[in-house]
Amino acid sequence: MVRSVIVGLVFAVGLSAPAWAQDAAAGEKDAMICRACHQIGPGAKNGVGPVLNGVVGRKAGTYPGYTYSEANKNSGLTWTEAELEKYLANPQGVVPHTKMIFPGIKDPQKVKDVVAFLAQYDAEGNKKK
Repeated sequence: MVRSVIVGLVFAVGLSAPAWAQDAAAGEKDAMICRACHQIGPGAKNGVGPVLNGVVGRKAGTYPGYTYSEANKNSGLTWTEAELEKYLANPQGVVPHTKMIFPGIKDPQKVKDVVAFLAQYDAEGNKKK
């Protein structure tokens, strides 16, 4: 009986795992809202927001040529995937007084997908191989 329960739980967890997997293609669609202020890819330029090339792994407030809020520059954050997930869900909650007025992405799966999309790009805007 116990063995059947354990096998059932393992099977159930296995079925639910893909729902939380990151999907960069879906993230590209979900990131369209970001493009109102940010650019990503070859030739990207700062706009209302900084370029997102190489954002995963970058220290917050450091993209060249962009004028960041003091809150962002002094946040001490490095944009790991985990930090980006928190930030994209609630920017003002993670970095109070940031210039980013975006209210956040409320769907946790969409947040993961957007982070997967962003993680594809190196600092020069090329997709990593």
